[in-house]
Amino acid sequence: MSRREESGLVTAGRGLWITLEGGDGSGKTTQARLLAEWLGAEGRTVLHTREPGGSEVGRLIRDIVLHHRGDIAPRAEALLYAADRAHHVATVVRPALERGEVVIQDRYLDSSVAYQGAGRVLDAGQVRELSIWAAEGALPDLTVLLDIDPEAARRRLDADDKPFDRLEAEKDDFHRRVRDAYLRLADAELERFLVIDGALAPDLIADRIRARVRALLEH
Repeated sequence: MSRREESGLVTAGRGLWITLEGGDGSGKTTQARLLAEWLGAEGRTVLHTREPGGSEVGRLIRDIVLHHRGDIAPRAEALLYAADRAHHVATVVRPALERGEVVIQDRYLDSSVAYQGAGRVLDAGQVRELSIWAAEGALPDLTVLLDIDPEAARRRLDADDKPFDRLEAEKDDFHRRVRDAYLRLADAELERFLVIDGALAPDLIADRIRARVRALLEH
């Protein structure tokens, strides 16, 4: 039985679910856009979404977790992300997959394990189980991890000249823990993850992602 069958996501439409992960400044947004444009040109129906904030409810939660002024207790933060995830998967992701669409998603449960588990120093296993429960076991077909040194990522963020959100503004050791956690997740699930050096040229990264996605679509 495949991962999709185990998580109850195989439907008559047999859509494809791709998530992009990585530290802040790794280039996820750019690669999600390039992938969506390529798939659209190939005649695929694409849903481009994100967590948090991929639904009306999610946009309210996103404003809290990323822009709230003041502290949020780490467990409360993890629960807010899980609440967004539960609603997003139920109302956005599953319906799109049932229609046979390709879902391209900026961040999913691996972000919670890395940011709240390692970054906030919570129990990573508990954080993951919380997300699995919230999403009824749903896992993507492919997770693209753009791996980049946190210092290089910070230079990119500085160049954007935009205010940092709550997580972007965390100290260097926080972002190093996040990166290490991502790499451990990828090592544990080699079949699901595609790890790419986020410091490579955007076009080269896009080519590597397309090659893997093309193979999945032809499978």
